[in-house]
Amino acid sequence: MTIHHKPIIGIVGGVGSGKSAVARWFAEHCCGSLIDADAVGHQVLLQEEVKIRLRETFGDDIFAEGEVDRKQLGTLVFGDGPEQTRARRQLESIVHPAMAAVFQAELAKADADDEIRLVIFDAAVLLETGWREQCDVVVFVEVPHDQRVQRVAASRGWTEGELARREASQWSLDRKRQAADIVVDNSETIEHTGQQLVDTLVEQGWLTDRRTPCSIGTP
Repeated sequence: MTIHHKPIIGIVGGVGSGKSAVARWFAEHCCGSLIDADAVGHQVLLQEEVKIRLRETFGDDIFAEGEVDRKQLGTLVFGDGPEQTRARRQLESIVHPAMAAVFQAELAKADADDEIRLVIFDAAVLLETGWREQCDVVVFVEVPHDQRVQRVAASRGWTEGELARREASQWSLDRKRQAADIVVDNSETIEHTGQQLVDTLVEQGWLTDRRTPCSIGTP
């Protein structure tokens, strides 16, 4: 494994927990470099080698106008049935190595940048994939179930059933919570959540100041 010198903070949480918003806030306010695994996943689906392997594995039905139709692909891989589990493992065997290469490049770039204090790794399946090994600390973003249901209904148009179907492809929230080093409550404002995280990281020695230095002096 490549050795990195700046702290890497992994962010996990249930769908609709706002973990990505927490990750963005933390990166902006604490001079962090943000690695968004979801965005990287979209990026690697554009790679010709990846598309060739996906077409060989899943056929032409997951393509539209030459590009991967993520919605169609999602119907094959989300859920906890044996067919979805098998398809998801096939998908992961194709895209995860390509994603890992992007992650390593981003980590190397962050290490070389003197203005970067730490790296924030936002990945829904951080724990399931073994990417947790890259992290010094894993943070679980906690939000009550009813609030998450309301959020995904408003932002994505999902029903509670669709939320459950998506989460069936991941570890249970209890398992994620137990595997995390830090738990923060994100049921209030993002600023409240962010400061919780900053305070805890200061207490654990990963940060040296409870203030958010990258925000000081900004309008």
